[in-house]
Amino acid sequence: MDQHKLRSHVFDRTGIKIDVDDPIFALVALNEAVLADTVGRQLAQLDAATLALAAQARAAGGLPPLPDLPAPVPAPTPAPASTSTAWFTPREWRLLGAAAIVSIACALLVLGGAAILYKHSPASPITPIKNTSS
Repeated sequence: MDQHKLRSHVFDRTGIKIDVDDPIFALVALNEAVLADTVGRQLAQLDAATLALAAQARAAGGLPPLPDLPAPVPAPTPAPASTSTAWFTPREWRLLGAAAIVSIACALLVLGGAAILYKHSPASPITPIKNTSS
């Protein structure tokens, strides 16, 4: 991390001068460390998932076997909140139900408002033509 480049970038974008000893650079360093850690974990999970998918494809006969590779380091996987194989958790079902109710209520409100505010234009009455030739 080049602090002088960051300092000039901040000045170019905001017009604010910051010192190289400013505590904001500690936040930048902390952000970089957290980002590097997160990216490392994500890459490990992606590698493990890719190798598992490739193994499944090889088992199904879709890919040729790989040469001997070192075994990947499995990424720590969080314990599932629920052991059921349902598509949605009960909380997600409640949120979906609430969203459905709100969307139906909004649709009814719009339709009701349109029905109240929409006025039919009356048809023009037919005027009889008077016969003036008598």
